[in-house]
Amino acid sequence: MTICALSGVLTLATAARRLDEPVIAGESVTLDLSGVEHADSAALGLLLAWQRRAQAAGTALQIVGAPEGLLQLARVYGVAELLPFSGASA
Repeated sequence: MTICALSGVLTLATAARRLDEPVIAGESVTLDLSGVEHADSAALGLLLAWQRRAQAAGTALQIVGAPEGLLQLARVYGVAELLPFSGASA
């Protein structure tokens, strides 16, 4: 299992630069968002893109430590059930 810890800010200004990061590799990847200080809807777009990449590669993706604000955005936009959030009631 690979663990990728994200930190800082995941917003429109930063998410696009992270899109091509090679975080999806191997049988299982856990994205740890506990270090993310602020996230907006661009972060959801990034996570959805990584989820599609994981599905295409046959990689099991899990997202842990998501900030409550990001979980709320996912619920508002109706994508919470599309993302593999763990350890919270998305």
